[in-house]
Amino acid sequence: MKKNKSIIIFLIKFFVTYFLLVTIYNTYLHKSQQKIDTFQTASITTAVANQTVKVLTFFGYQVQAIQHDKEVSVKLIIENQYTARVIEGCNSISLIILFISFIIAFSGTFKATFLFAVFGSIFIYIVNVLRIAFLTVMIYKYPHKVGFLHDLVFPAIIYGTVFLLWVIWVNKFSNLKK
Repeated sequence: MKKNKSIIIFLIKFFVTYFLLVTIYNTYLHKSQQKIDTFQTASITTAVANQTVKVLTFFGYQVQAIQHDKEVSVKLIIENQYTARVIEGCNSISLIILFISFIIAFSGTFKATFLFAVFGSIFIYIVNVLRIAFLTVMIYKYPHKVGFLHDLVFPAIIYGTVFLLWVIWVNKFSNLKK
């Protein structure tokens, strides 16, 4: 019975946290994205695109991020060639929500849970920006590999990062190990 109680508590904590954060995020998206007459991405998506530009500029590429005029996305133009686009799903927030929900569901002490959620989220965000930068360069250099790169390699990077953080959390900080 105690084992079932642990599973039920995990599920309740996970889904309550997840739906609360998703509701907050969807409210933010509803207020910050524009899809009528002109298109405008949410500020977090635009920030991810602009930070990707900064990373690629640091590595010597000529890059610009331009709001797409026909959809809610930001075009990434590398060396004057439209190469990739950043959409809402690329900004890592949905994945960070999933990450935080899991951390809270397997919570440790308040301090450990809070700090791991914050620093883990920042780490996921940074890995995501680097992932988009790398994807943009790879698509620019190897446009015939776009399907493989976008659909397999790059999800593996970001999901692998989240999974690794979850494993670290469960094994080092959560109350589950006790």
